Amino acid sequence: MSKVKYIVRCQECGYQSHKWMGRCPDCGEWNTMVEEAAPDTSTFPKAIKTPFDLPQQIFSVPSAGNERISTNIKELDRVLGGGLVPGAFILFGGEPGIGKSTLLLQISNNIADSNGSVLLVSGEESASQIKMRAVRLGALSKELYVLSETNLENIEAQIEEINPFLLVIDSIQTMYYPLVASAPGSVSQVRECTAQLMRIAKNKNLITLITGHVTKEGAIAGPRVLEHMVDTVLYFEGERHQSYRIIRAVKNRYGSTNEIGIFEMHSNGLVEVDNPSIFFIGKKSFEVAGSMVVVTMEGTRPILVELQSLVTPSYLTVPRRLVSGVDFNRFLLTLAVLERRAGLHLEREDVFVNAVGGIRITEPAGDLGIAAAVISAHRDINIPCDMISFGEISLSGEVRFVSHIERRLKEAARLGFKKAIIPAQNCDKLDQSEDIQVFPVNTLDDVIGVLMENVKCET
Repeated sequence: MSKVKYIVRCQECGYQSHKWMGRCPDCGEWNTMVEEAAPDTSTFPKAIKTPFDLPQQIFSVPSAGNERISTNIKELDRVLGGGLVPGAFILFGGEPGIGKSTLLLQISNNIADSNGSVLLVSGEESASQIKMRAVRLGALSKELYVLSETNLENIEAQIEEINPFLLVIDSIQTMYYPLVASAPGSVSQVRECTAQLMRIAKNKNLITLITGHVTKEGAIAGPRVLEHMVDTVLYFEGERHQSYRIIRAVKNRYGSTNEIGIFEMHSNGLVEVDNPSIFFIGKKSFEVAGSMVVVTMEGTRPILVELQSLVTPSYLTVPRRLVSGVDFNRFLLTLAVLERRAGLHLEREDVFVNAVGGIRITEPAGDLGIAAAVISAHRDINIPCDMISFGEISLSGEVRFVSHIERRLKEAARLGFKKAIIPAQNCDKLDQSEDIQVFPVNTLDDVIGVLMENVKCET
C-alpha cells in the first residue's frame, strides 16, 4: 500500500508548503495553513486532442452573437450590461443576510416563467426552507426545480436529466468534488468545483450563477483565482440595518464595471429603486451648516448624495479624522489643500464627513462637495437647500474639469435644485438653457466667495 502524501495549503490564497506555519508567507494571514492530502496526479485523465485545440484564423472563428436574456429586473440587467449571456458564469458575493439567496430566487423564478426550466441547488438550505422563502416571494413557477445537494457528481447527473436553461449554485463553498481529498470550502475544493461547473457551463452553453462567502475584509473567500475564472463578479453592498442594497460589478466580460443597481429590501423580496437619489439626499426643510449635496456618476447614471461634515474643537493630541462613505485618502488630500491653499486652520479640530444613506463615493468629482461641506461646518455657514456642487480639486487648490456636466445638471434640476457650484473649465461647453443657476469657480477661494454671497452666516 502506497503511503498517502500530504501538503499544507493556505485556505485564503492557496499557497502550498511541505510544513505547517502559523502565518502564510504569501498573503500574511494567520492560522490559515491546513494539512490536505496531496492530489494523485496519476489518476488525472489525459487531455483528448480535438479540432478546437488547434489554432484558428481569427476571421474564420464563428461569431457568438449579442443575444441577451433579460432577468425581468431592470436594475440587474443594467449592471450585467443588458442581461444574461448564454454560457455566462456569474459570481455573487456579499455579507451574510445581505440578500443574495433572495435575489437569486427571484431571478430563477423570472427566468423559469419566461425562458425555460431552472435548477436551483442549495448546499446551505433544505428544499422545505427554500419553499418557505419562495412562498413569501411568490416564486412558485412550475419550471423551477430545487435541489438540496453538495456532491458535484450528483448535481451534474441532475443537470443531464433536467437540462436546465439556468443553473444556480448556493453556495460554491459548500460544494465538494469526491475525487478531491479535502474538506468542502478548502482551496482545492473551491477551485476544482468551480472548474467543473465552468466546464459544464461552457460545454452546454448553460447560464450559471453561483454565490460565494466573503471574509471579514469583504473579499470573496477562497483562492483569488476564483474571481479570475468566472465571467462576472457582482458584489452586494449596503448596511444591514438599512433597507437598501447596492449591486456593483467589479468584473464583467460582457459589459461595463461602472454601473450599479439599487434595490430596497421588502417583505416580498428585493424591489428596484427607480429614483435612487431620494435615498441619498436628506429631506431638508431648513438650511444647515456642513451639508452639501453632490452629483456623482455611477456608470451612466447621475446620483445625488448628501455629504455631511462636522468640525469641532479637539481635546486630543492628534485630532480625529473620520469618514463614512468617502475615500479616506482623498479626504485627507482635500483637508491638506484646504489648510494650505484656502487658509483653514484645522490642526486643532476634529473633522468628520459622512455620506448619507451609506453609499460610497469614489469619484474625484466629490472633492468639491467635501471641501464645501468642511468649509461650511468650520465657518458655520448655512448652505441653501437647493444648492449642489461637483468638481475635482487639485493639490494646487484648482477646481478641475469633470465629465458628464449636462447630465449632472439635468438630474439636479429635475429634483428641484436651483443652484450649482461647478468648475469654470466646464462652462465652455455648457448649454446655458439649463434650468439651474450656475456658479463657476476656479479655486477654493472662489468657492468660499460663492458660499458667502449666497448664504447667511449664523449669528
